[in-house]
Amino acid sequence: MALSIWESLAVLAAGIAAGTINTIVGSGTLITFPVLLATGLPPVTANVSNTLGLVPGSISGAIGYRKELVGQRARILRLGGVSLVGGLAGASALLLLPSDSFDTIVPVLIGLALVLVVVQPKLARTLRARQEAAGTDPGHPDGGPALLAGMTLASAYGGYFGAAQGVLYLGLMGTLLHDDLQRVNAVKNVIAALVNGIAAVFFLFVADFDWTAVLLIALGSTLGGQIGAKVGRRLPPAALRAVIVTVGLAAIAQLLLR
Repeated sequence: MALSIWESLAVLAAGIAAGTINTIVGSGTLITFPVLLATGLPPVTANVSNTLGLVPGSISGAIGYRKELVGQRARILRLGGVSLVGGLAGASALLLLPSDSFDTIVPVLIGLALVLVVVQPKLARTLRARQEAAGTDPGHPDGGPALLAGMTLASAYGGYFGAAQGVLYLGLMGTLLHDDLQRVNAVKNVIAALVNGIAAVFFLFVADFDWTAVLLIALGSTLGGQIGAKVGRRLPPAALRAVIVTVGLAAIAQLLLR
């Protein structure tokens, strides 16, 4: 399907916004997915194209946070392993389930993602409270089985539909790990890159996608990843959440009215 010049610019801009937001907190799919739908792509094709296009942005964001990744190799290997399994399971479910199921499930998933975005301040407060208590209540240094199970399930969701995937990761790791928020966010970016990457490789061989949309989102998200890593921490979180919720509600309305 050929995109017009204005549609191409819109997809590119959405990719930049998604790459920036994903690096900061997650939920960038709530920007790119409805834009792809607006160009006329079917929901499953739009989702697959979006996943492929956001992989470079996830890698870009992880590179931008490379200083915060120092000393976290063992943690990344442990969490990355279970996340890859979950991501592949979610990607498989996307293609095994009937397309009608995707049309039904996605509005629900977007709605749940928006709830997660809205409650993000509470998750942040929980993180700070856990960090303040770390001196007297260290808990499990690596999150224990609860974190491994949670990351597996969150990654399965991410492989199926990535909206608010990063918010899930931050909520899980922020609650179950005692570490600096920026170090947790750095791990989140790496795990998101791994899950999106394994889903993308799977989709390359078995799914339909739009190469133009993929390349535009890839370019935009790569730029956005660097923006998010450098200046994203200065952006007002409330403003970001407002944009995500507005676009997400538009996506739900568009899907329900198709």
